[in-house]
Amino acid sequence: MSNRLPDPKTNLSDWYQEIIHQAELADNAPVRGCIVIRPYGCDIWETIRNILDKKIKDTGHKNAMFPLLIPESFLKKEADHIEGFAPELAVVTHAGGKLLAEPLVVRPTSETIVHHMFAQWIKSYRDLPLLINQWANVVRWEMRPRAFLRTSEFFWQEGHTAHATEKEALDEVLLMLSIYKDLAENFLAIPVITGKKSEGEKFPGAITTYTFEGFMPDGKALQMGTSHLLSQSFAKAFDMKFQTKEGDVAYPWLTSWGTTTRLIGALVMTHGDKQGLVLPPRVAPIQVVIIPIYKTEAEREAVLLVAEKIKFSLAGKVRIYIDEDEQKTPGKKFYDWELRGVPVRLEIGPKDLAHEHAMVVDRLGIEKAPHPLKTIDTYLIQKLEALQKEMFDRATKRMKDMWVIQQNLDAIITASEWNFVQTGFCGSRECEAQLKPHKLSVRCLLNEKQVPNCCICSNPSASDCIVARSY
Repeated sequence: MSNRLPDPKTNLSDWYQEIIHQAELADNAPVRGCIVIRPYGCDIWETIRNILDKKIKDTGHKNAMFPLLIPESFLKKEADHIEGFAPELAVVTHAGGKLLAEPLVVRPTSETIVHHMFAQWIKSYRDLPLLINQWANVVRWEMRPRAFLRTSEFFWQEGHTAHATEKEALDEVLLMLSIYKDLAENFLAIPVITGKKSEGEKFPGAITTYTFEGFMPDGKALQMGTSHLLSQSFAKAFDMKFQTKEGDVAYPWLTSWGTTTRLIGALVMTHGDKQGLVLPPRVAPIQVVIIPIYKTEAEREAVLLVAEKIKFSLAGKVRIYIDEDEQKTPGKKFYDWELRGVPVRLEIGPKDLAHEHAMVVDRLGIEKAPHPLKTIDTYLIQKLEALQKEMFDRATKRMKDMWVIQQNLDAIITASEWNFVQTGFCGSRECEAQLKPHKLSVRCLLNEKQVPNCCICSNPSASDCIVARSY
């Protein structure tokens, strides 16, 4: 296999597939549409997961675990829900060598099993709000798989909450949307647009779905996660009732929200280059890699002593790895760590020790410069923060350059080849459907109105929206 990567500017699709493979993020599984997430890919996911898990817990949510298998009858209780998921379901009909009395669905999402349990747990207003999160895998049969972006099985977190009033539930939905936006922009360094989904794109069974959308270098949108205000039909379907403070009986208001390993795909495409991955420091499993360079055993001991001192002094502040693999040349190590996107590389050899400095190489510029060892600790911390900001600024500029405003469908079709488009939208499903033949969709509605008329029917626009091709 050649180690050369395609140019992402001219062949993003092949570059993406090759980088997933060469950087050892994932590999294909024997089942079509499924992947094996390799240790380095898992390290990235766990770093993101730990950040988000803390944010979720800090807002009062508790983690729980629900079954993978769901009785088929549960999904049928909410008509819109089952209709929306029916084509994607994987169903178990036999177990223990026998035909099951009732088929079991491999969870595509957990609303129904969670709401069944909520109905057992919620009896009084004192039981509310009930704030639950789950880290799990789900299965949605995928016809056009692509690693991390679209797979038949994927990993995610899914939050499920119950509230006494609609306002409290909506506040929850918007709170989680803000947490997702913070994760994307301040940790993944990916600028996003947040807003409501259209009627044609919202979650099956929801009153309102909010989304945070990233836009990749080819202008395509990537839905990075969603937060839903669910209709009370879920509560009614599962006979979920509680006694209010006034002594009346009411149905709680429900929410669900989630984001997935798709975030890894967003990271790869947003920041990667011809050399490979470029990871934002805040989510890089390894933020600094030290490459010791030596020829003799005495040089080896001297260099490693300094490397260990740097690592020890920054313990708990910077994630540092010392590459002591003696089977690889320094040049091979440089290539491998650039491919894996580690933000900063330190090269330390006998000449560097003689000058009491280390050579610092940042992954964004891949430029080499010496820095004194006596202040290397402070410098590395500052360098990582500077790289984090620069990555977000670069991605923001690119997104703004791809954001165009158009008035009608013909102009949108032309512009969407390499851009995403802000335009007017009346809100009707009929107009929305006319985008589909052109592989376009309404990504989200905006709280502004710069285009007065709908891009399809030319009737007055209800609001502006973002239209784009999508992954």
